[in-house]
Amino acid sequence: MAEAEVRKALLAKGHAADDVEQAILTLREQRYLDDPGLASRFARSRLEHGGQGQRRIRQTLRRKGVVGPIIEEGIRQAQGEVSEGEALERLARRYWERRQRQPPPRRLRALWAFLLRRGYPAALVHERLSALWPAWSDALDGAEPDLKEDE
Repeated sequence: MAEAEVRKALLAKGHAADDVEQAILTLREQRYLDDPGLASRFARSRLEHGGQGQRRIRQTLRRKGVVGPIIEEGIRQAQGEVSEGEALERLARRYWERRQRQPPPRRLRALWAFLLRRGYPAALVHERLSALWPAWSDALDGAEPDLKEDE
């Protein structure tokens, strides 16, 4: 849990603000609360196994109450260990195989939108999809994500 989540839960239970802050400080000193470690582990896990890109990871960590610089450092560390491009390609190949009934140009546009919703940067999505399926890459020219497609 992030510090902000613990703080919110303790305050919601009716604990005094001073007591909550002292508890947070103690938990931090004993390394039970570690937002930088949480951000790094969370980002690495979501990149490698969760099929999520940096934008989605950033949003989730913000909702947990982790602050911007800690989020950015966590994502930077995770990207040093896990290639976002390779994770994107694994997810794209799985998506492609599961939707074989769709014509390739339509499938590629839907995949483009799917990957953007998962938080991958548009430039990286375009680059990797064009490299994976060059025969249909012209379907991405001027592609607007169809956000109504199912994930």
